[in-house]
Amino acid sequence: MHLPLPFELLAVTGIPPAEEMMTEIYLNRSGINTIEVPPQNAHVECGSILKIRFVNRGAPIHITATTSNAGMFTDFFHENMYVIDEVVLGISLRKDCVPGFFDIDIIAGYGAMKTALRVEVIVKPSRGERALEKEPPVQPEAHGRPHLLMVAMALGLILYSTWYYTKIEFLNIAAFIVLIVGALFVWYRQT
Repeated sequence: MHLPLPFELLAVTGIPPAEEMMTEIYLNRSGINTIEVPPQNAHVECGSILKIRFVNRGAPIHITATTSNAGMFTDFFHENMYVIDEVVLGISLRKDCVPGFFDIDIIAGYGAMKTALRVEVIVKPSRGERALEKEPPVQPEAHGRPHLLMVAMALGLILYSTWYYTKIEFLNIAAFIVLIVGALFVWYRQT
């Protein structure tokens, strides 16, 4: 049996993992101090390294890569580079970050040219991680009618307040019994 393609070629094809993907930014390609970023956003996973390759097509150039809104994803803030041919900037991302994005500003020509690269941070779910189930609310949800315990408490308060002002002993005992019956009913009715 003869395969139409060599086996090695079949094994190499495919999309590289996010850790190996590299974003290329061209410098001095269409003019002096020009910066050309790719039209699509850069993608990187939490815990991996964002690799940006600066390719210079002209005279050596000083560039500055800086970010101001990446504090929750990485410790990277600012880098000055002198690019003769090409240079790779590696930005390591934290392992415990959330999905989101940040911008890397690239400045050349002493501030004459500035452009931004949007970086989207992706969180890949672990194999054992299941979708989060709906948690029960912290406070009970209202269903439109008063709860029996609340009715028993209101009735007990009315009976107790009436006993306090009239000193009729039966009202005090009735208030106590109403509260106990309401609490026991709710206690044994729980599912």
